[in-house]
Amino acid sequence: MPIREVLVVDDSKTESLSLARLLQSHGFSVRTADSADDAMGCLAQRQPDLILLDVVMPGRNGFQLARSLARDPLYAGVPIILCTSKNQETDRIWGLRQGARDFIVKPVDPAILLAKIAALG
Repeated sequence: MPIREVLVVDDSKTESLSLARLLQSHGFSVRTADSADDAMGCLAQRQPDLILLDVVMPGRNGFQLARSLARDPLYAGVPIILCTSKNQETDRIWGLRQGARDFIVKPVDPAILLAKIAALG
């Protein structure tokens, strides 16, 4: 299934706006959420084709949200790419174990992000 709609979950308005602009300039429809709870509200309204998920957020972090989505039959089919400043190999491995399909380190290289999205679609 091609990826058309992306939900960007990041507590940084600057990061969300930057990612949204990048994705929109490449033809994606983008919604944003600034917390795990906000993301759940967005998911209840309409399921995206992909979730770009920050790890470090107040409240439930990205690892916790990825784990809960991966275990929920309603959302388990929605691929997640963790998009975070956490750049240790252990973070990548842990994120993939929580249900993420891929992992990208901030600052985001647009070509790498678009290639990872293309690989999922």
